[in-house]
Amino acid sequence: MHPMQRIQVLIVDDHPLFRRGIRWSLEAESDIAVSGEAPDGHTALALAEKNTPDVVLLDINMPGMSGIEIARVLKRHHPRLGIVIITMHEDDEQLFNAIRVGAAAYCTKDVDPAHIVSIIRRVARGEYLINENVLSHPFVASRVLDQFRELARIDHASESVFSPLTPREVEILDCVARGNSNKEIASILGISDQTVKNHITSILRKLQVNDRTQAVIYALRHGWIKLEGDEGT
Repeated sequence: MHPMQRIQVLIVDDHPLFRRGIRWSLEAESDIAVSGEAPDGHTALALAEKNTPDVVLLDINMPGMSGIEIARVLKRHHPRLGIVIITMHEDDEQLFNAIRVGAAAYCTKDVDPAHIVSIIRRVARGEYLINENVLSHPFVASRVLDQFRELARIDHASESVFSPLTPREVEILDCVARGNSNKEIASILGISDQTVKNHITSILRKLQVNDRTQAVIYALRHGWIKLEGDEGT
């Protein structure tokens, strides 16, 4: 996105009053523009195709197509689109499904307007804030790790031929795959939190993936890191 261009946001929610409130909050920002509003999934998909937004604010509880289904289709057709899932109440199952469909952020509807503006800006820059939610939900983190292991067992076709990652980056990705937070990785490897973040940013750029989850799956499939089934957690 060019620095002078405004972040284009599509608001998807079946409650007109909520959409209007979000619109008012966003239109007060000089770097954000509302490209459209949608009360249902079909309208949302049509507007996303027509207006090519940068970020979609998407209610998870939608009539007809659920927010998760809408997000899945949106990401399939627009892989670089940043999706922010909004919900009335945090829920482990919702969060897990939001991660699976590639949502960039997950927050409740009582979020402060200034915070939602910050989330939109960060997501538009390519950040995946949903990882921060996972760290506070051990059950979800465990399920994500289980999926990594399942993929490792299923996908034996790819052999390790070449890794664009440095040995340190592979080491960090291995820690990520085992469910460690940035702070825990920093402690394990004796480096700073910021250094861990810098390495993860480099990993995502090199692998051309959007988040830590996709990076781990990519690395597992190529045999750069291994997960043993008897390691627990």
